[in-house]
Amino acid sequence: MNLRQYEYALAVADEGSMTAAAERLGVTQPSLSQQIGALEKHLGVQLFTRTPSGVTVTVAGRAFLAEAEIATTASRRAITAARAADGELAGELIMAVHMGLGARQLPQVLGQLRNRHPKLQVTLHEEPDPTDMERLVRQGTLDMVLVHHIPAGCTFDIHPLGEEAYVAVLPKGHSLLSDGAVLRLEDLASEGWIRFRRASLLDDYIARLLANAGLSPHTVARASQISTAVRLVAQGLGVTVVPASAIPEGFEELACPLLPSLTEPVLVGVRRNPGSAETAMLDHLHQQNWCGTGLLCQPATV
Repeated sequence: MNLRQYEYALAVADEGSMTAAAERLGVTQPSLSQQIGALEKHLGVQLFTRTPSGVTVTVAGRAFLAEAEIATTASRRAITAARAADGELAGELIMAVHMGLGARQLPQVLGQLRNRHPKLQVTLHEEPDPTDMERLVRQGTLDMVLVHHIPAGCTFDIHPLGEEAYVAVLPKGHSLLSDGAVLRLEDLASEGWIRFRRASLLDDYIARLLANAGLSPHTVARASQISTAVRLVAQGLGVTVVPASAIPEGFEELACPLLPSLTEPVLVGVRRNPGSAETAMLDHLHQQNWCGTGLLCQPATV
């Protein structure tokens, strides 16, 4: 039994298919099946149930994979630490990011890291819901988190980066969109709203805003991506509220500041005793502009 077999089992669980997992790993399907069979024989339990459409994880498999995830993460970190000590930043850094956070800053940071450390790989878990985030934290999978609020059970060291401003987004030509306009949530009470997937942090935030304002506007659509929601607004389906920096390029003129201003803290959490990769990422994050007001664009003139 070896770590490579752990990685094989994790890939099969992620893909739900031996064939898809083999393609992802760059091995033949018979070789992968043989390795999984050898692992199951060694453990004395069945990790997967084979079905006509793929595989499903057994109860024993879920218990094993939870620990296998921790083992492979520890192995990856050991390799990264050893190479960093030799002056080479390599390996994989894993980060979870709340919906909408760093939509403009992260690409710049990752581009800078790539230029300086071409052997360092960064994996992002984008927009995990609170349950997924807590699971990732509990499993010890993550090296860093970029969040508004630190998830339950997270013992990372916290570094404030700034604040994220929220803005209203209205269809082009809307009567409330005018040069220098500032809106209150009450101004949007009669509008149809584009909301986000239930249980997401962003939708929970919007729900609290509306409840605190005593509003219950009609929801006309839900989206899982901020960029999709903004494009739905642009097509006249309704209005929404999103982080200013998450508005896709070309749609800034649809954004309108809110009064009172709505902001959330931007926090980066880094695991205790970070390695050189986490330190490098943190340095680049601190160099970015995280002031929400600096990211606001003027609404369109009508």
